[in-house]
Amino acid sequence: MELILGYLFIFFARLTDVSMATIRMIMVVRGRRKQAALIGFFEIIIYILAIGKVLEGLNNPINIIVYALGFATGNYMGVFLEEKMALGNIIVQVITEHDVMKLVETLRDEGFGVTVFEGYGRRGIRHLINVTLTRKNLPKLYDVIDKHDKNAFITVMDARSIRGGYFTRGSKKK
Repeated sequence: MELILGYLFIFFARLTDVSMATIRMIMVVRGRRKQAALIGFFEIIIYILAIGKVLEGLNNPINIIVYALGFATGNYMGVFLEEKMALGNIIVQVITEHDVMKLVETLRDEGFGVTVFEGYGRRGIRHLINVTLTRKNLPKLYDVIDKHDKNAFITVMDARSIRGGYFTRGSKKK
């Protein structure tokens, strides 16, 4: 029983510290120093406890396999948690061939800040719609765009920081 508990400890400790490492790295990239430092503090404590348990029983290959499984699962969980947290801001660019100004007005009616640029594409003049929003509002933006044009060309980019302009934290109340 003690052996099984040891395996479970190694697995869950590694799962936890690797998941925390993923979130910490996202905080670093987004410039959130304090959160990254706090997460890193607890992450390394958990890591040291897990590696200590593995090194203590290095002659047991199952410890190493469980450690590796915890690492792999931690990577998966870290990405899953980051997607669910939807941290940060993004810039979405949209190109549609269907009544651009109607889509722009619909997006604005839904509370999105929109800027339109005119450009020249392979088939002539095109309008590039620029929308800056929080990542958690991306599904709503996709829904609005899909209702207008399911074949719209959409690119999504991370925005490290945003300053000034019209930026909504959520959708407009009707």
